[in-house]
Amino acid sequence: MAGLLYRLGRFSARRAWSVVIAWIVIIGIAGLTYGLFAGTISSAISIPNTKTSQVQDQLADKFPSANGGNGSIVFETTDGGAFTDAQKTEVTSFLDGLKDLDGVKDVRDGFATQDQLDEQRQKITDGREQIADGRKQIEDGQAQLDAQKAQLESGKQQIADAQAQLDAQKAQAQAQAQAAGAAASSAAAQAQAQAGQQQLAQAQAQIDAQQQQITSGEQQIQAAQQEIDANTTKLDDSERELEQGSDLLALSKGIRFVSTNESAAIGTVQFTTSTNEVPAETKDAITSKADDAGIDGVDVYVSQDIAQGVPSILGPGEVIGLVVAAIVLFLMLRTVIGAAVPLLSAVLGVGVASLAALSFSSLVEFISVTPVLGVMLGLAVGIDYSLFIMNRHRTQLKAGMGVHESIGLANGTSGNAVVFAGATVIVALLALNITGIPFLGLMGTVGAVAVLFAILIATSFTPALMSLLGMRLLRKKERARIGDTGSIRVPNKPMSTWRAVITLVAGVAVLGTIALPATQMRLGLPTGASEATDSSQYKAYKALEREFGAGQNGPLLVVADLPKAIAEDDVTATEVTIGKALVQNDDVDAVLPIGASKDRDIIAFQVKPAGGPDSISTEELVKDLREQTVSSDDGRITLGVAGNASANIDVSEKLADVLPLYLVVVVGLSLIILILVFRSILVPITATAGFILSILASFGGLTAIYQFGWLSSVFGTHDPGPILSFLPIIEIGILFGLAMDYQLFLVSGMREAYAHGASAKVAVQRGLHAGRAVVTAAAIIMISVFSGFIFSESSTIKPIGFGLAFGVLVDAFVVRMLLIPAVMHLLGRSAWWIPKWLDRILPDVDVEGAKLERSHPSDARGHDDGAAHRGSHAADVEPDANAHEGHTPTHRA
Repeated sequence: MAGLLYRLGRFSARRAWSVVIAWIVIIGIAGLTYGLFAGTISSAISIPNTKTSQVQDQLADKFPSANGGNGSIVFETTDGGAFTDAQKTEVTSFLDGLKDLDGVKDVRDGFATQDQLDEQRQKITDGREQIADGRKQIEDGQAQLDAQKAQLESGKQQIADAQAQLDAQKAQAQAQAQAAGAAASSAAAQAQAQAGQQQLAQAQAQIDAQQQQITSGEQQIQAAQQEIDANTTKLDDSERELEQGSDLLALSKGIRFVSTNESAAIGTVQFTTSTNEVPAETKDAITSKADDAGIDGVDVYVSQDIAQGVPSILGPGEVIGLVVAAIVLFLMLRTVIGAAVPLLSAVLGVGVASLAALSFSSLVEFISVTPVLGVMLGLAVGIDYSLFIMNRHRTQLKAGMGVHESIGLANGTSGNAVVFAGATVIVALLALNITGIPFLGLMGTVGAVAVLFAILIATSFTPALMSLLGMRLLRKKERARIGDTGSIRVPNKPMSTWRAVITLVAGVAVLGTIALPATQMRLGLPTGASEATDSSQYKAYKALEREFGAGQNGPLLVVADLPKAIAEDDVTATEVTIGKALVQNDDVDAVLPIGASKDRDIIAFQVKPAGGPDSISTEELVKDLREQTVSSDDGRITLGVAGNASANIDVSEKLADVLPLYLVVVVGLSLIILILVFRSILVPITATAGFILSILASFGGLTAIYQFGWLSSVFGTHDPGPILSFLPIIEIGILFGLAMDYQLFLVSGMREAYAHGASAKVAVQRGLHAGRAVVTAAAIIMISVFSGFIFSESSTIKPIGFGLAFGVLVDAFVVRMLLIPAVMHLLGRSAWWIPKWLDRILPDVDVEGAKLERSHPSDARGHDDGAAHRGSHAADVEPDANAHEGHTPTHRA
């Protein structure tokens, strides 16, 4: 590899303009493909095949009319008073004006929705009064009917008594008639008997008529009773339905669309697609209309669902970071032209990588943080990698080497180390694909592409620029002293053992203390509360929290899977049963039924939690709901949950599941790479232990700043909350690669000195002395670039910038420059122990390009070989007095 890079450097030096033009053409092609094929970048973070996504898919399938995302627009009076009729009319007109936008399915006016809810509650009150009146009428009718029944029973008794008396009279008359006939009574007696019979017949006829009247009355009473019973049944059904509706309204009492003091209202925009698929033009149009609403006395705030967009790649903070990096370069190189070369190379690499990656955004879903992460890495490593090569080139020029030969040799030695270090970063980033989380894998891939182009630019474009600039890379004083390397002071004494022990103990104690807050780290996704205080998202979030309760910012969607489809008449009763079960959970503020599916086998609810979407109570509520079942006559009803809080839990659980695998891969990779480079067992172990310390300390700093809110005035964490859910695993991948870079540039110098005869403990000091200048500069540049993103407008980018900047700070200045030298000193010669059988089978990777340097001696222009500078720094590593005879100092990249 060193020889290939040497030839590439020589070619770039000889054909400088061709190489520069070629890269200009490449960035032009990348820009063209971006313009032709770039797609929409999403601001939403999602993972497929999670419990949340399954519920969302179920809702989309079962409720096609409700399919599509929603966004909220908050209207608030400036004086805190109730809306006037004129203001309500203007708000309604504003919302109606959004219906014609592309991608908008419908809008819902908060005033109209609240009026509907209030009307339903009034209908319940009126219905209860009507039912009470109906029951009074039924009771009065029943009393009248009971009186009629009593009269009828009295008449029936009178008829029975008369009938009994008549029957007695009949019996008496018959007996008299028989006696008269036996006595052959006179005709007068017979006439008298017949007259009596006629009277009895008349009485019987009268009784029969009365009986008919009684029977008719009974039939009328029976019909009246049936009517009363039917009305009673109907009234009972109405009352049951009314009470069910009352129960549902009582469950949803905490959900409002106009605040109780009528100073705030919520408008809802329903989109034709999910929120993250809504075209940016549509969201921008809504935001623009809200900014220009011009409703007198009313502020209009667009929620995060609509206003959250793609963060700018280079804002004021990022520019400041680049300016600081430029200042560091100037202080190190003392020449403006020299400082411009790494910056120009890094910007070119970032441009090509970003445009090339985003050209695929129409085929692969990009989230907004993905290109920004590529820019972060591309700028940081691009500057550093070009600096390493150019600094080596400047050292060789000052020693008297020719321009082209120096460029080739710098490219073959320092460039070889750059390729090796960059490859380590690339592998660590690409390893994110093993997580199985698409957006993480894509972030790692885009970051790897940015690092790849940084390597390509540093080993081709940078040599071309150095060739075009020639000797102007050196200051006039340096040019006047070419070939005069002067006396170089090299450490010949090791550090004291006590110093090493104190440094190690104190360093571990400090990092352990910094890491303590990480034991309470919580993971989540950003909410409107984490946005800038002057942003529409933040104001909308706070207005909803203040006027409607924290849960209004993150309502949950709960889907109840029924054991079997239910009848249409049973839907309301089932909703009440499930709703009452839901509201029994702690921290449930309100439950609002959305409705049943067409086939009535699932019922959906909106649940308003008492806490915000990133609160611990809401996370616990989601877990409780998912574990809850509701009893029914047909079996057990299971619940599924979707929403921001449930998405947070799903992302965190998914990452927690894959993190051990990723750590094993990264740590295993670290050990293998370092064993290859340093041909040692203990050096890789100490390097990996140092990396773990750096990561834990970085996590502790993140938790303290962004979750606990420490130093909030400095970092702008006005509303502390959970740490970005995917940040830990992203930071592990990136910091691993960077930590191995610093380990390589420092410890390889120690190995070089030890291999040339210095004692193990003296070699530690020489390696540190040789590499600390360039590592310090490189680390400061990386910290500067990453720190620029801390003050980004995006709540997603801020913690990433801080985590990487603080991680580099800790790893470079505490772990690599303090702890590792202390550990190496205490280990002494055992640090370089390796089993003989392993030493025989390991390939010679020659990261430092020593073989190339021996074949291209640096005294080609007459300077002393022993004065050659080793590595991409300005300090020499002289061979020890006890160096093996015939050895030439090995160049370290």
